[in-house]
Amino acid sequence: MDRQVLTEVVREQYQVLKALPTGITRERLDDVLEVLSLPHVVAITGMRRSGKSTLMLQALRQVLTSSVYYLDFEDERLVDFTINDFNLLHEILIELLGDRHIFFFDEIQVIDRWETCVRRMYKSGNKFIITGSSADLLSSELSTKLTGRHIAIELLPFSFCEYLAFIGNHIDRSKPLLTKERGLLKGAFNEFSIRGGIPEYVQYKNPLIVKNIYENILYKDVIVRHEVRDVKAIRELALWLLSNPGSLISYGKLKNILKLGSINTVKNYIHFLENAYLIFTVEKYSFSMNDQTISQKKIYSIDTGFMEVMGFRFSKNVGKYLENIVYLDLRRRNSGSYQIYYYRNKNGSEVDFCLREGRKVILLLQVSENINSDNTRKREIQALASAMEELHLSEGWIVTLDRTETITVDSKTIYCCAIVEWLLRE
Repeated sequence: MDRQVLTEVVREQYQVLKALPTGITRERLDDVLEVLSLPHVVAITGMRRSGKSTLMLQALRQVLTSSVYYLDFEDERLVDFTINDFNLLHEILIELLGDRHIFFFDEIQVIDRWETCVRRMYKSGNKFIITGSSADLLSSELSTKLTGRHIAIELLPFSFCEYLAFIGNHIDRSKPLLTKERGLLKGAFNEFSIRGGIPEYVQYKNPLIVKNIYENILYKDVIVRHEVRDVKAIRELALWLLSNPGSLISYGKLKNILKLGSINTVKNYIHFLENAYLIFTVEKYSFSMNDQTISQKKIYSIDTGFMEVMGFRFSKNVGKYLENIVYLDLRRRNSGSYQIYYYRNKNGSEVDFCLREGRKVILLLQVSENINSDNTRKREIQALASAMEELHLSEGWIVTLDRTETITVDSKTIYCCAIVEWLLRE
């Protein structure tokens, strides 16, 4: 790597970093601040343009403003940077900014074998804060070199509460809401359900932004990173998955639809898309590990904005949008204490979400656009009540678009909650 070019990049990026706005306070900021004092490597992972750099900037400006080295490895001028250039980079950083021991590296996964350098410098007493748009940043890269020495924090696009803060809706939700306030919240949710929480799209409302982010993820984080040759097939697969949130997926069916040679190819492609934070898969909860492994998985999108702009459909399925939003809310609030599954009763009926903590199921939750018709109400309540009986739970939840009530079934309690209330809960 040319020394002069690298020096120019470091100097310019550092000046840009100092001038960047920090935006609204992200909900994960407290989690980051809590671990900055530890010696561990802090790894922030999440989708491109979800706000990882901004989150770290918020933390650094509170506690470490003048003690940090910074470099964004996605700068196109660093295309020739390799692991052999880390010593040169360190030398330049010391020359320009003095001797510091905290490194903030953005999108570090683009450098092959980066983790070996981090491990070496970590053992010399340096602190690392890294971000990356790859789930494998933790599972197969950082974990292999720094087992027990890193802390993972996942950042998703804006939650509904963050969305409200961004658009300037500062309703005091600790007090009973007036009619006007309830109307404003419902209107805001209607927009949120369509636009999602990608910060830049929320700000500018131009669908081209979503398309550009989607293409960058698909090309850089999937096709190039994993050297995918059948580009047409993986593009079609990604669009199919984004268009069918909450659906059960069959590898065999997708193989036939996409005319791929093997089921393993479909599995690999889905893993690549999940690794890039475009989609998530949810397994069936079962007492049998084998049954859990071979059963169909459900699919969810990282953001409803992708579903709205990139997906194809003949009419909007509000229930599926609600289900996707609830999944993201459950994942966003999870600090690693529980695992998310779906559940299928012995009679074949399905419950959308089953949360397990350790060996114990702690929550069953059903999502439905509404339960106004007798048939829908009966179907949703019976499915949930049956699952509660099988899993020995006395309480369950149904999240709908706008209905709130408490239902009693055979001494079991089902709380029906409107989606806005669910999302605003503490």
